[in-house]
Amino acid sequence: MDACFVSDDTLENLPQPAHVGQTKVGGIDLNKPRMRRVADAMLALSSSPTGFTASDLAQKARAMSGETDSTYGARRAAYDIKKLRAKGMVQKIGASHRYQPLHQGLRAITALVVLREKVIRPLLAASIRPKADSKLSNPTPIDQHYENLRVGMHNLFTELGVAA
Repeated sequence: MDACFVSDDTLENLPQPAHVGQTKVGGIDLNKPRMRRVADAMLALSSSPTGFTASDLAQKARAMSGETDSTYGARRAAYDIKKLRAKGMVQKIGASHRYQPLHQGLRAITALVVLREKVIRPLLAASIRPKADSKLSNPTPIDQHYENLRVGMHNLFTELGVAA
């Protein structure tokens, strides 16, 4: 990568409380299922040319997770949007109740979600299962990349003295 998508302190600062105006709001913890669903829903709504509302975000998050209206509604979505605003990831569109993701915020959330779901999760899963003696009969290029990552991470952990 030529450019850094996520600054070096983003992971440490996201879970910390922040302010929107005078209002203090909680941080963004992508280890919590609700915030992962919010991030996924925000990414899905990011291409809307007119932005999105709290109701739109709630509806998309519920559709992606199968939750009911009473579990995650517009009120909780509005609070989650406020947290995203406090971290500079979304902004209000004028005086409306519509929001749009900021370019840097969209890049950061996308990078964090992709790293968590497509890199870290498969590597952790591969690290806890024993190495298979048999190879896949028709490995795809992605399978080969994951295997290279797994081997590389194992070598790194061994070198650091943290591999079992």
